[in-house]
Amino acid sequence: MLRTAASAAAQEDKLVQVLHLVAIICAAAFTGAAFYINFAEHPARMQLAPAAALTQWKPAYKAGFIMQSSLAVLAGVSAIAVTALGGGMLWAIGGVLLIANWPYTLAAILPLNNRLMAIVPEAADAAVLDRLRFWNRLHAGRTVLGAAGLACMVAAALNSNI
Repeated sequence: MLRTAASAAAQEDKLVQVLHLVAIICAAAFTGAAFYINFAEHPARMQLAPAAALTQWKPAYKAGFIMQSSLAVLAGVSAIAVTALGGGMLWAIGGVLLIANWPYTLAAILPLNNRLMAIVPEAADAAVLDRLRFWNRLHAGRTVLGAAGLACMVAAALNSNI
């Protein structure tokens, strides 16, 4: 009986370690991708003519959405699971910050995304570039949420000696 309890505790410890890694790796990948978009990809896009900038943004946004939304959910759920297994509130805060990208995106960014998606590139003008600049400022909120969530998770991991 004692051996079984010890084995179960060891299995739970391994699960928690895996969840730590999944949460941190996914949060770091999310944050790195968001940072790259804000500070490399989008500024390069803004050097293009309005039609070309919009044409490049549309498929980049679609691909980025799939990748970043998956990473945010995996990081957030894993961090919250760590909390449920006794990992502490920093894990929960980090998880909530990553998951907060969903409502933030839906409320703050999606209306602009939809307006940009509705514009045919041939009709793009200087106003499209203004909208794309504004989109990048809004997207910076995702970068901040990711970085803050990642910082909480790393701090929690360092305090738990994984």
